[in-house]
Formats: sequence, C-alpha cells, structure tokens
Amino acid sequence: MDREELVARVTTEVLSRLGAAGTGDTVGECDPCTACGLCVEKRPDEVASIIASGADRISATSGLGEAGERMASMIDHTVLKPSTSREDIEKLCEEARRFCFASVCINPCYVPLCAQMLRMTNVKVCTVVGFPLGANRSEVKAFETERAINDGAQEVDMVINVGALKSKDRDLVESDIRAVVEMCRGIVVSKVIIEAALLTDEEKVTACTLAKAAGADFVKTSTGFGPGGATAHDVALMRGVVGEDMGVKAAGGIRDVETAQEMIAAGASRIGASASVKIVGG
Repeated sequence: MDREELVARVTTEVLSRLGAAGTGDTVGECDPCTACGLCVEKRPDEVASIIASGADRISATSGLGEAGERMASMIDHTVLKPSTSREDIEKLCEEARRFCFASVCINPCYVPLCAQMLRMTNVKVCTVVGFPLGANRSEVKAFETERAINDGAQEVDMVINVGALKSKDRDLVESDIRAVVEMCRGIVVSKVIIEAALLTDEEKVTACTLAKAAGADFVKTSTGFGPGGATAHDVALMRGVVGEDMGVKAAGGIRDVETAQEMIAAGASRIGASASVKIVGG
C-alpha cells in the first residue's frame, strides 16, 4: 500500500469514527459529584487508574496528596515569549523544581541555563525547533536539534512545514519530520507540532499519519502562537490517528484545571501550559 492510499484510508476511518460518536456529548464536563472519574478531589482512585493505564502527562490542583503530586509531574511548564528574560527562566526553573513538573519548555538559547539549573532534579529540559512557523529548511531543523541536544535538551518539539502540508507535498512533510526524529532517536523525546488551528480535519489526520510514519514519539496540537490553541476535538482526532503507541500533547490556551482535564478526557497524555502554577494551585 503506498502512502497516498494509507493516508486516505486512515482519514476515512478516523473521521468516520468521530462522526459516529456524534456531537451531542461534551467531553470532560460533569455535574457536581457525578463520580465521572475526572475529579481528582472526589475520585482520586479513578485518576490513579488513568495514570496506570498509560497517561504520561496530566493536570491537577494542589493539596490533593499523592494523586495531585503525580499529576503535577505530567505538566510541561512553558515560557516561549520572545521577550523572555534570564530572570523569567530562573523563575520558571524554580517553579518547576518546587511543583515537580515534568519539564520546562523554553526557547533554544536558554537550554544551557536550564540544563545547569535542573541538573540535579527530575525535571526535563524541553526546547523547540523550527519554531513557531515551521518554515525552516529541514537541514536547519536537524542542526537546531543536534545543537539543542548537545546543549542539554532532553525533549524536542518541532513544528511541521505547514505550507508543504497545505500543498499536499507529503514527501516533504514526512522527510522534514524525519530529519528531526533521526537526530532524536534513542537520545531524546521527539514531538511534532502540527499547528491544528491552521488545518482541516483531513490535513490533521495526514499530519499525524506522517509523524507516526516518521517515527516521532508525540504529536502536539499547537505552538501557542497560531490562530488557536488546543481543542478537545483536535485531541480526540489526533489520538484516533496515532493510537496508543504515541503520545498526544495538548498545548495552547490551557489556563485552568478544567480545560486541562477536558483535554485529558479527549485523549491527551501531556499538557503544555504557561499557567502551570495556576493549574496546580487551583
């Protein structure tokens, strides 16, 4: 089966499943004390079950004991604004240590500083490649990745070539992803940002299919600099494409615990947020 046929089949299957599910159910909503299994305060056992089932990023409010601490450890604490200062980065790392977040996600120039500050902790250093437009040449993205790894990055979030995807140049999109993935393989975690708000559902399916074919570890919804952030619909669609073998990171516009839980219910296994402290602090 060639790539075109594979993408067409996956697209048809995923969209069919989503359509069959209907649009009447709102993911992640619940009335008070309905024991839906999403409330870490009322149903900590169910939340622990979600984690045991394979989720590797989740959100939580503070003061909830062991379950809350485990959830905080699944958040990627993020600051990617162009105006970010050294003081901002130092604060980010201090917060990451305090709340035991999974990682700090920062621009490449701050990788050495974060690697130094977090050296004796379990907090990972995550950086971005081809960010935020994804329009760099593939060899430039590969070089960025190599340099970031040498500087101490442990996770790399790369942006796809959105224009190539829109042009239906699937070979270029896959080879572009693969250039980064090959640099990461066996060394660091690779995540592929598809910038979902710019894509049709069919294009989202194609992007996720190509990321999986290229061997990426995760697909990610957004850069946070596009026209929109993460939605439960996009997360569910992406999870339907990649299955359980890959991670799905929801990022962009997640500013409270309710939104984070909605993304998790839809299939996200990681949450990227700049409002991480607010989320874990209620």
